[in-house]
Amino acid sequence: MPEPTRPAVTQEMIRLYDEYTHLTLDRRGFLDKLTRLAGGSVAAAAIVPLLAANKAQAAIVAADDARITTKPVTFPGPGGVQLSGYLAAPNDAAGKLPSVLVIHENRGLNPHIEDVTRRLALEGFLALGIDLLSRDGGTPADEDAAREKIGKLDPAATIAEAVAAVAYLKALPESNGKVGAVGFCWGGGVVNRLATATPDLVAGVAYYGMQAPAADVPKIKAKLMLHYAGLDDRINAGIPAYEAALKAAGVDYQVFVYDGVNHAFNNDTSSARYDAAAAKLAWSRTIDFFKANLG
Repeated sequence: MPEPTRPAVTQEMIRLYDEYTHLTLDRRGFLDKLTRLAGGSVAAAAIVPLLAANKAQAAIVAADDARITTKPVTFPGPGGVQLSGYLAAPNDAAGKLPSVLVIHENRGLNPHIEDVTRRLALEGFLALGIDLLSRDGGTPADEDAAREKIGKLDPAATIAEAVAAVAYLKALPESNGKVGAVGFCWGGGVVNRLATATPDLVAGVAYYGMQAPAADVPKIKAKLMLHYAGLDDRINAGIPAYEAALKAAGVDYQVFVYDGVNHAFNNDTSSARYDAAAAKLAWSRTIDFFKANLG
């Protein structure tokens, strides 16, 4: 039998999904507009899974991979809050390990982010995927519920919790005391703000993340690597002002814009937005950057 035809996903559909997942469009409004763009409800229903993340595709590195050790962890946060996360480390480490904090998208600490954490462990890092919904009972399985909860988080409290995670990683006996952070989408924005909030962050990598306020940029001590998607007009609008502030403050930074790709291009569980070539290049740059600055 011939393979079923894959529905056509247009750039306008991707923009609409971004409006739904990051701005003010609710699910009903999203589906109504998508149905009109797709030409009917049946076509829209086939397109939604291509736009959304598919948990079944999350495990690039298996959770039981013999080369690494993983475990859930808890540690104290500010104000007595108990924070939770997913810690991964390589099994062949000969000494102290460079450490990386992994900050999730607005879907929370889900299987994809746990997998990214394992990927870092395979590269020789002690990696912690933090759950920044810990104070709210942890990341729910339902992505819409996770996005709603993240939208209600207090930004200052969130950054304070990320600072606590950096301190936790730095103090672990397996750590060499040098901590980096990588974040995606909402988490990329957290990385930018985290860099303004603690001198203990040595290196930060933000994937298509909202920029930190220019007034706070002089507080940054970390080296930064910033990855942006060429088609991501919403986030990219903030690049010029951020670059100007980084240059004025003398921050060591690199900016990479990947032409022709969408927001979330690194997320391999979202087939319509994932771009393998851009993701591979950005990831190799990220790993090299952390190895150069945290080793």
